[in-house]
Amino acid sequence: MTRIDTTFARLAQEGKKAFVAYVMAGDPDYDTSLELIKALPAAGVDIIELGLPFTDPMADGSTIQLAGQRALEGGQTLDKTLQMARELRKTDNDTPIVMMGYYNPIYSRGVDRFLAQAKDAGIDGLIIVDLPPEEDSELCIPAQNAGLNFIRLATPTSDDKRLPKLLENTSGFIYYVSITGITGAANAQAGDVGPEVARIKSQTDLPVIVGFGIKTPEAAEAIAGVADGAVVGSAIVSLIEHGKTVPEITAFVKSLADGAHRAK
Repeated sequence: MTRIDTTFARLAQEGKKAFVAYVMAGDPDYDTSLELIKALPAAGVDIIELGLPFTDPMADGSTIQLAGQRALEGGQTLDKTLQMARELRKTDNDTPIVMMGYYNPIYSRGVDRFLAQAKDAGIDGLIIVDLPPEEDSELCIPAQNAGLNFIRLATPTSDDKRLPKLLENTSGFIYYVSITGITGAANAQAGDVGPEVARIKSQTDLPVIVGFGIKTPEAAEAIAGVADGAVVGSAIVSLIEHGKTVPEITAFVKSLADGAHRAK
């Protein structure tokens, strides 16, 4: 069992939904970003999604794109991102870390070398947005063999013909993108999401976590109520953009986590 599996088992036992927080590694700078990451578990974050900055982030909205730019301008690299995971692991051996990003930096490093380094750093799973299931032999299968969960995105356009292919080699959880398009744009509606989550769950035993468009504790509670949990990214990252302090950001994160954890 990976840390991700253990976390969902614990939450199920407690009768709670998962709260997942996304932050861009190195935004606005290495030290502040690390301080924030270390503060997330105490703020109620069950799983940390750690964004790997990339020069051409095509699936991201402007909030996350700008975060990636700030991180890259501050000198953030793949090695520094792995180092952040190592630093968190010195004080926290339970909270899962999922690295989210694009394939190019991993391909450049070399898949086997990257997987060994990620495993060693304490990374538990990968979400690589630009690798479709047809490319599973590239990274997905090797990642599973290395003991990392490979987490797939499903969208409203993932129809019943497409879904089995998406689910085929996925593990850890399914990340359901509630609004088609780019991150941070519109608001998620629980009424729209519920039937979609049910459709996915009819084909898999994996937890389904919903992200994209959750900006308030109320929305986190409503969305988590129709799924196995909620992800918030852009709403957190925009506070970093506006120069909020780590205590201010973690207070907001805690309100979101409390919302998700209230969901029945």
